[in-house]
Amino acid sequence: MPKPRILVVEDDASLATLLVDELETEGMQVSAAAQVATAVACLAEQAFDLVISDLRLPDQSGLELLQHVNQTAEAPAFLMITAFATVDQAVTALKAGADDFLTKPLDMDHLLLAVHRVLETRQLRSEVQRFRALLQTESFHGLIGRSQRMRQLFEHIRLTARAHGPALILGESGTGKELVARALHAESERLSGPFLAVNCAGIPGDLLESEFFGHVSGAFTGAHKTRKGLFAQAEGGTLLLDEIGEMPLALQAKLLRALQDGRIRAVGAEQEQPVDVRIIAATNQDLPKLIQAERFREDLFFRLETFTIQVPPLRERDDDWELLAWHFLRRHAVGLQRTVQGFSDEALALLRNYSFPGNVRELGNALERAVAFCDAEHIRPEHLPARLSHHTAHTVSATATAEPTLANTLLEGPVLPTLDTLQRRYIHYVLQQVDGNKRRAAALLGIGRRTLYRWIEPD
Repeated sequence: MPKPRILVVEDDASLATLLVDELETEGMQVSAAAQVATAVACLAEQAFDLVISDLRLPDQSGLELLQHVNQTAEAPAFLMITAFATVDQAVTALKAGADDFLTKPLDMDHLLLAVHRVLETRQLRSEVQRFRALLQTESFHGLIGRSQRMRQLFEHIRLTARAHGPALILGESGTGKELVARALHAESERLSGPFLAVNCAGIPGDLLESEFFGHVSGAFTGAHKTRKGLFAQAEGGTLLLDEIGEMPLALQAKLLRALQDGRIRAVGAEQEQPVDVRIIAATNQDLPKLIQAERFREDLFFRLETFTIQVPPLRERDDDWELLAWHFLRRHAVGLQRTVQGFSDEALALLRNYSFPGNVRELGNALERAVAFCDAEHIRPEHLPARLSHHTAHTVSATATAEPTLANTLLEGPVLPTLDTLQRRYIHYVLQQVDGNKRRAAALLGIGRRTLYRWIEPD
């Protein structure tokens, strides 16, 4: 982190020198001015993170300097120093926008605590504002991300939404496949129609046909009245069939017929009825493997796969995890009525180094737990699930014991490798250690991701 830049405005030379020395000892960059005019000139020349100003100055008052600071584009934090007799004016300064005030004679420990507190609060506010702005510009129908993979996904959704045939959404558990389906609906001409979602694994097999296509009164025991199925309820809109791989084969055949003919027959009915509904199927399973195991119809797969959308896992989305982490922190802080404002550096490091096999859903659950357990303004490592810390410890341990294997990997072969070959071998070794996570690999190698992509490209 860059050193905080502080401007001290104090006409008492000995006190000004003391303040500068104390703040520089704390690792801060400090400038000094003895009057408001000089301070205004300093503020015009460079940006400061904090202004510490006496209330009474030779040419103007600290309140007038505060007024000038508040008119700047990126106003620094402001800490007012005042004599005990002018506390009322200090309160006025707080109402005018000062972040805090201290009374003379100054206690240096108290001053340093106030400086750190004000700087941390301003930094948190800045981060929250930055991520709020990002969320406004990097959100697409509830999908949040700014990585290249997500930008490609957003464009793919826009293009697929223009089509009329069924669509297939593939992706690991927790990647947000239902959000993708809702985005497809929102971008389509069917926006004014209903959007319905059904989990094919959550309905007993003997009720699926009735749930999908409806039934007439007396069609089976307990069918006391005619009931519309999901296809009819979604008329003019979109129907999401989540976990399509769990659908029984017999129902798959009837679904295929409905897709091909645009007509359905309710259980117990004699006549078919036309339906106008777009089917979106979603799964985290490998459908070709299910076809080989004779658990999924190949003809239905070919009908669905015409418009296929692959949702990337979180580990392949660069730094989207941080954007999502702030999103979940804000949402859960409001929902749980907590005052959590940000993350400690250690907590961010744990989130950064964890691969999130459960993807966005796992990250959201982890942040809900962290906000619920957090009793301070910053989420710390102990507020996060223990598996994040265990994962980091395991990674460090594995790296520490892998040196012989690393040497054998890099120097394998009858002759010593060239420097270029050695570099490529090491890059691929690091990628293997982080399960192909290019963001983590680039961080470990100390290079940018663009450089990494260039190095791993085949000649």
